[in-house]
Amino acid sequence: MKPYLIKTLIFPLAGLLLYSCNSTHQKPDQSTLISEVKQSEKDFCDMAQHEGIQNAFYSFAAEDATINRGNDSLIHGREAIKNFYADAKYKSARVTWAPEFAGVSEDGSLAYTYGKYEWIFNDSNGERRFNGVFHTVWKKMKDGKWKYVWD
Repeated sequence: MKPYLIKTLIFPLAGLLLYSCNSTHQKPDQSTLISEVKQSEKDFCDMAQHEGIQNAFYSFAAEDATINRGNDSLIHGREAIKNFYADAKYKSARVTWAPEFAGVSEDGSLAYTYGKYEWIFNDSNGERRFNGVFHTVWKKMKDGKWKYVWD
């Protein structure tokens, strides 16, 4: 092999290898990520109020999301979540929530939030309100959007 070919091939490959092995890659900015997750929570809640609970819980769910809705009831998968919220009682229900805390993993791929929520249902007995605390786990998707994987 000609010496100029070695220089042409080896040096760029060695540089690329050294760059890829460099452990000083910049970590994601935690405050920016926390702001993104809080904004996702806000957008999620806003959609539930303006476009319906079913649409919001479907739109913000990752494909493999799971929700816990009491009585040891876990609903797995985005389509199953959509079907769960197809129940007529959710058509006239309202829900509001806001995170009181958000945390993000060091690598910026996962986050969690918690805070207070309020569900309001209207039935034959009138208006019923339920208050509680939510905990949501979020995952950053390849397109940069945050989707929940646990709620």
